[in-house]
Amino acid sequence: MMKILIVEDDFISRRILKEILSEYGNCDVVVDGEEAIQAFQLAHEEKALYDLICLDIMMPNMDGHEALTRIREFEKGRGISGASEVKVIMVTALDDPKTVFKAYYRGGATSYIVKPIEKEKLVEELRVLGLIR
Repeated sequence: MMKILIVEDDFISRRILKEILSEYGNCDVVVDGEEAIQAFQLAHEEKALYDLICLDIMMPNMDGHEALTRIREFEKGRGISGASEVKVIMVTALDDPKTVFKAYYRGGATSYIVKPIEKEKLVEELRVLGLIR
């Protein structure tokens, strides 16, 4: 069973993600980047690592870009890199090339999907990332 962290401030998007992803693993849900960092670090302390993080880009307190940067720094500090890094799918309402570019090339996102979230697209992304068959 996969362990999944859903980071999303929008209630409906959270519900949709949880509904789709619950089929494939156990989902923890947090509402902003700060909570995401806490959940991620706690998972490491408990040796119960996440296989996947679905990370919204636009959120209050700490956005997805900042949260992703902090997650990758945390991993780097523990000697985790490359294929060992947690898979991160950025979720964005903006079909905006600059936002996507920033998430990928600066932040180290594994992939991204654009809202509204469609089950087929998300499941296909899980396959592409090798998380499901």
